Amino acid sequence: MIDEAYMKRCFDLAKCGVGNVAPNPMVGAVLVFDDKIIGEGYHRKCGGPHAEVNAIASVRRPELLKRSVLYVNLEPCSHYGKTPPCANLIIEKNIPEVVIANVDPFPEVSGRGVNMLRAHGVKVTEGVLAEEGWNLNRRFFTFHTQRRPYVILKWAQSADGFIDKIRSSAAEPPVVISNSMTSVLVHKLRSEESAILVATHTALLDNPSLTSRGWNGKNPVRILLDRDLSVPAGYRLYDGASRTLVFTEKELGEKSPNVECVVLPFDGPNRTLKIDSLLSELYRLNIQSLVVEGGSALHRSFLDADLWDEMRVETALEMKLGKGVEAPNLCGTLVSEKLLGGHVVQWLRRDSQSCMV
Repeated sequence: MIDEAYMKRCFDLAKCGVGNVAPNPMVGAVLVFDDKIIGEGYHRKCGGPHAEVNAIASVRRPELLKRSVLYVNLEPCSHYGKTPPCANLIIEKNIPEVVIANVDPFPEVSGRGVNMLRAHGVKVTEGVLAEEGWNLNRRFFTFHTQRRPYVILKWAQSADGFIDKIRSSAAEPPVVISNSMTSVLVHKLRSEESAILVATHTALLDNPSLTSRGWNGKNPVRILLDRDLSVPAGYRLYDGASRTLVFTEKELGEKSPNVECVVLPFDGPNRTLKIDSLLSELYRLNIQSLVVEGGSALHRSFLDADLWDEMRVETALEMKLGKGVEAPNLCGTLVSEKLLGGHVVQWLRRDSQSCMV
């Protein structure tokens, strides 16, 4: 009898790999014998052993494998990549039954792992807590089914809906909206996603680092949209702290460490880079998720193109600017809301209804 609690345990294990496994999915695996867990594991790092391998290796009495059920949130792989196929290992160990949440959308796997197992007499049950499984690996699924990164629009705003005062130069400091607690969440988010995007105007005014320095995790790939290469080479985005991609119409002159130039035509409205062209190029570069940091015009470009998946928005409830740079309108379905030191942090997910911008 299938017990959903074991699949939920797979989800919990899989989350231990957040920020470390991309572009692979987060996967957890649990081996059950006589209604007891005898082994479990998760995919720890891209290029390392998969969850099924780690779970099988953790079993102290291997002779029980031939009488056990393997729960895993994603279809076992059937191809040789950086590691051998997990389906082969399951067959080799004579595990008689496998329960999965989702079929893998990756073309080299999709359905083949399940078919291989069934062809060797393994009982396979699909679709257990499939919606929860999709949500867990929504970046991976979006990337492979829509052929673009999973897009998160992120900004902080005052209570009256402004993200900054009007500034004409970098000599004027930006309004600091985030507090110490919400700043940590910002750096945590960066560490969990593949890349972070900023446009020329925001880069020139803010000179941002776009790193995860406030959280113990990896830095995202930094992406700068700079048609005419207006951002000076001495700015932080060129400091080599993290891989940086500059989307431009020109070739970089003097090369900077860890900086790559991506030449594309800026043939959208007002000579901007079309959002679908940008996302197609990021797909080609195998970038699975993207945080859009700003500015507001860039956020609105994604909203206008209807090419986004989530909003992460912080509002300082006691701050009013009266005037300034207007934030986009919130839209979508509210997933969660947290109050942190007088600031509310909202997570909204895109729904089928269009957003007014």
